[in-house]
Amino acid sequence: MAQLSDRVKALVQPHLRTLEPYDPNFTPTRVNLSANENTYDVPAPARALVDEALAATPTNRYPDPMSNDLRDELAAWHGVARENVIAGNGGDELLYNFLLAFGGPGRTLVNVPPTFSEYAFFASLTQTGVHDVWRDPETFLPQADELVAAAGEASLVILTSPNNPTGDVVALELVARVCDACPGLVMVDEAYGEFAEPATSAEALLAEHDNLLVLHTLSKAFALAGARCGYVIAAPDVIDALAAVRQIYSVNVLTQAAALAAVRARAEFDPTVEKIVSERSRLYESLARVEGVRVWPSEGNFILARMAGASRVRERLRDERSILVRDFSYAPGLADCLRITVGTPEENDAVIEALSEIVPEEAARAVAAGNEPACATNKEDQDD
Repeated sequence: MAQLSDRVKALVQPHLRTLEPYDPNFTPTRVNLSANENTYDVPAPARALVDEALAATPTNRYPDPMSNDLRDELAAWHGVARENVIAGNGGDELLYNFLLAFGGPGRTLVNVPPTFSEYAFFASLTQTGVHDVWRDPETFLPQADELVAAAGEASLVILTSPNNPTGDVVALELVARVCDACPGLVMVDEAYGEFAEPATSAEALLAEHDNLLVLHTLSKAFALAGARCGYVIAAPDVIDALAAVRQIYSVNVLTQAAALAAVRARAEFDPTVEKIVSERSRLYESLARVEGVRVWPSEGNFILARMAGASRVRERLRDERSILVRDFSYAPGLADCLRITVGTPEENDAVIEALSEIVPEEAARAVAAGNEPACATNKEDQDD
């Protein structure tokens, strides 16, 4: 995107002048494993119900601004009341509303990088200060004591479980400690939660901690990334505040209809989730055997892998094999790291074959050029 003109810079709020529109400008490829989307379509029985619901939905009237039918279904599923649930235009809207309602000048968000970059971005939009508590550089696990200490001085904390892009889950004991320490609010982003063990969900702590929010999305396990629908479960007074700052009619009638049909048919998605979890294990084990590749255990629908010259490897995957993965080499703490979405068996086979050939070639090329590549070793986390 073009830089802002001097004229517009003078008109834009000072803290927004350096921001740029989000446009990843993905190159079309035959295998796209770059955005952590569900590479499977909505299962046929659920798709039939979604299509039927869409066909029956009039578009000449405004949507229910609170998405109450959807809230009721989500509440019944999660064993809470309607008043404990709010739906939004994807998890991103709810993250922004969280910072909009409870952040702002003079308030601080505790962030735990490397993690989802939108947390810091939304903090910048709302002029919320950010205190980064960096993860352990070897295991990528949160540094618990430092995190709890920072939470004690913070207005807000966001924890991601499983974390994007590292794949680890936050221990519930640590979530509880952070909630106890924080005088403000703690959000646990469980966008990838369906791919992890159910016992890892922070929802188990909601009854004991009225400052806890749990964020979910239908983009991943439910294969509805294009529909844009997420939801938060929290105490009713917290939900009321999020509802007060949201854009009106942010969840359109078609999204509400599709989401409601999908959630009612949620059992139809279980086999797909099981396939992805199984393929995640196979992809992890296969990449761990590739010389020069280090991988980290993941509870999400993706794998983080480190290799020498990762940016060039990513380019070769794209240009020579028509495979797109996400390059995180630019991100602090993630030097030479690629994030690879778990795809179908055929897509994963293509990635395994390509990396098995390209990574050794790039290592040999570096040696020939007199640049000894850094050795990537597979040291698994000791914590299960």
